[in-house]
Amino acid sequence: MKIRIIGHPEAVQGMALVGVQGETASTKEEVNAALDHALAVPDVGIILVTDDAATLVESRIDQLKFHSEIPLVIEIPGPNSKPEQQDSLNEVIKRAIGIKI
Repeated sequence: MKIRIIGHPEAVQGMALVGVQGETASTKEEVNAALDHALAVPDVGIILVTDDAATLVESRIDQLKFHSEIPLVIEIPGPNSKPEQQDSLNEVIKRAIGIKI
């Protein structure tokens, strides 16, 4: 199963360095299109969405997070998130799937 990332350009570029494909998205339309694309790929098991992108389509993200088993949708902190407001990316993923990366 593959992982995809959607959202802030820096996060997408950073994850690309470790082989995770993704799409930058900064508008509601771009986020929805990126989600549609990621959900259409049959071997995607995890979709990471930066918090800034997730807030643009909050109700859809909530629906996917709470009602979708595969792919698992995880909201992650973006580069502009304040550290004291968010858990680290490692903590978010560990809590979501039980694996420390």
